Amino acid sequence: MVSISIQADLKDARSWSALAQRCEAAGFEALLAPDHPGTAASPFAALATAAAVTKRVGLGSYVSHAGVREPLLLASDVATLDVVSDGRARLALGAGHTPVEWAMLGSNRPDVGGRVQRFIAVAEACRALLAGDEVTLDGPYVYARAARLESPRPVQSRVPFTFGGGNSTLLRWAGQHADVVALSGLGRTLADGHSHETRWRVDDIDRQVELIEQGAVGRKAPPPREALVQVVEITDDAEAAAHRLAARFGSTERDVLSSPYVWIGTEGEILEAMADHERRWGITRYVVREPALDAAENLITRLHRGSGVASRPSRLTTDRRD
Repeated sequence: MVSISIQADLKDARSWSALAQRCEAAGFEALLAPDHPGTAASPFAALATAAAVTKRVGLGSYVSHAGVREPLLLASDVATLDVVSDGRARLALGAGHTPVEWAMLGSNRPDVGGRVQRFIAVAEACRALLAGDEVTLDGPYVYARAARLESPRPVQSRVPFTFGGGNSTLLRWAGQHADVVALSGLGRTLADGHSHETRWRVDDIDRQVELIEQGAVGRKAPPPREALVQVVEITDDAEAAAHRLAARFGSTERDVLSSPYVWIGTEGEILEAMADHERRWGITRYVVREPALDAAENLITRLHRGSGVASRPSRLTTDRRD
């Protein structure tokens, strides 16, 4: 079953509460808040507010920055959110990429190897703390001394854990450890420190999924895969839209039409593309940003009604390169 979540920024109390209630009423899987200290609202304070006006929708950061978050403080935030939401919190972590987020805290962004090692240490420590374990870490990337999360304890016996990122080492690690692996279609960070190269090629996604499944050897099943949708455009001329987006993102029309990170076409064509993504990559979960709320809500309605999808050739079948 396909699920769709919304990532949104808090602007003011009234609109945030209304958004949370709308997400729940529409059947979204979760309301998610970005975690960028200094440039976005505190996700856990915002999500606690959303918890007070909802009963069912999941709540979580998307994703918290393991490079600057300390395990005990992060685990405490997640556990508190789980308590005030009566068991609806999620833990989601990425390794971080934006240099300014380190700089504002008086440090420098580590190299890739350092970010990978710190991510693993923070993720494992957070999960252990949420499970009730005592954690001691002697560095070199993270330090803790007999840390325990004594209060509050999470309501859930196991808080769901999402890995968000595309590093090869971490995709294998996530295949073994994560409950959900979130793919963003973003590659190397560009010189501005914020923008990225796109990684939308079919063979790039094939490789990422292969790494997840390599890591999942020994598990009953690989973790579900999720895609962060970067562009949504409802149109009856998907090819023209793909041509324009390909030029904008330095991609190809075929890659755009096949990508799980782009929803373009009629609602039926997008639903057909989702079916392709599930068949090839096991992607059954999507996260959409708030500007695409209306389009995502309409798609949820069709999914719940079991509407038929467009009878067009599969984008992945026609565009396969292997």
